Amino acid sequence: MAFKVMGVTAGRKDSNCEILLKEALLVCQEQGAEVSMINLKDYELLDCTGCTSCTMGMSMGKHTGCSLDNKDDKKKIMEVLLDQDAVIFSAPTYALMPSSLFLKFMHRNLAYETAFLTKIGAIKPRDRIGALIAVGGSTRSWQSMALECMQASTFSNSFKIVDMYMATMVPAPAQVLLHEEKLARAREIGANIMKSLNTPAAEREWLGEPDAGWCPNCHSNCLCLGEPQWRGLQYPIECAVCGAGGDLVKTDDGKWKFVIAANGLERDRTSEEGRGVHCDEIADTQGGFFMDPQKRATVAEKLEKYKKIQFPGI
Repeated sequence: MAFKVMGVTAGRKDSNCEILLKEALLVCQEQGAEVSMINLKDYELLDCTGCTSCTMGMSMGKHTGCSLDNKDDKKKIMEVLLDQDAVIFSAPTYALMPSSLFLKFMHRNLAYETAFLTKIGAIKPRDRIGALIAVGGSTRSWQSMALECMQASTFSNSFKIVDMYMATMVPAPAQVLLHEEKLARAREIGANIMKSLNTPAAEREWLGEPDAGWCPNCHSNCLCLGEPQWRGLQYPIECAVCGAGGDLVKTDDGKWKFVIAANGLERDRTSEEGRGVHCDEIADTQGGFFMDPQKRATVAEKLEKYKKIQFPGI
């Protein structure tokens, strides 16, 4: 049976994001994959309301789904997307991060969090891989959180990201067609997707630029000072994307590198085990509130003050 590879883009029609994504998908198709592609601009997508019904259900061992399931196209897309062997995502960058359309779609992924659903026995584990393409009109300095945000929103569905690429300095529609090296890099992503699919799941590894990013776990460029996490876990330095913990170490040649601690992947967000701990955290913190009548009564009483406060709008 042929591998199924899907492309998902949030870019303009017939422009840079679509062009690079199609280049990658063509390679997958040439190598025998069953290929499909959607542009999120063609679908009705609502914002997450923050109702928390999905996490409340999963924290209590129930698969409740999303409260918006029957109100837009998210569920229809996810039913197809989660049946893929690989998905390549492409999104434009307007100011540091991927577009709001991409984020709107991906922020609804929590209701489909495979780690939580696996933990409560609602679904069976499935190996999936993915790749990311970010496109922008400036250098990386104005796209500094694009790939990081994209990866942070894909691991909810257990996509092992095997490659990612940032196309820079292409602000005009379809301007990427003037840069053969960018088209070639997109084709390399397609080739890496197929190489990974033809590798046993347990042996799949990062196939992008070997030295990409500070983090050796997820290859992001985003590190931060560690702070106490749930139940006290803390590292000197953390990867803000995958949560790997460790410290900065100076190498023999005087450069700095991020070295992951022995227990630094204990809450690795790219793994179902690591995100499963977050399911326990939600059950503890959110469940601790909703299951305590006294806490809810106290909040309800204090909330009256803020309901009565009204400021002029515009």
